[in-house]
Amino acid sequence: MRVSGVAPLLVVRDVAVGVAFYRRLGFTPEIEWDTYAKLTNGPAVLHLATPGDPPPDRPGLALRAPDATAATVPAAVVLQVGDCRQACTELVAAGVALLSEPSAPAWARAWAT
Repeated sequence: MRVSGVAPLLVVRDVAVGVAFYRRLGFTPEIEWDTYAKLTNGPAVLHLATPGDPPPDRPGLALRAPDATAATVPAAVVLQVGDCRQACTELVAAGVALLSEPSAPAWARAWAT
């Protein structure tokens, strides 16, 4: 099987709040309902959905939002950009609070080649 792309589905408490956040990261809503949104940014696709019952294509698998009080998350979305520091500057200017300043860990150099 050859995968042509990956489009994560993130479970959020409020789709409108999620859409507003991802707009600041340059995403555009292609579909926006109360319980679901499909966002794009160039070739990137991101789906947002509220918690709910299992959908027909995934019976037995209910969607659950992360615990807002927990210090851990089950997954993270990595946005790849040409210049991380410039992107962070733009995000801060758009009102996005960074968890930390950009850094270059030793393991990141392996990806630069």
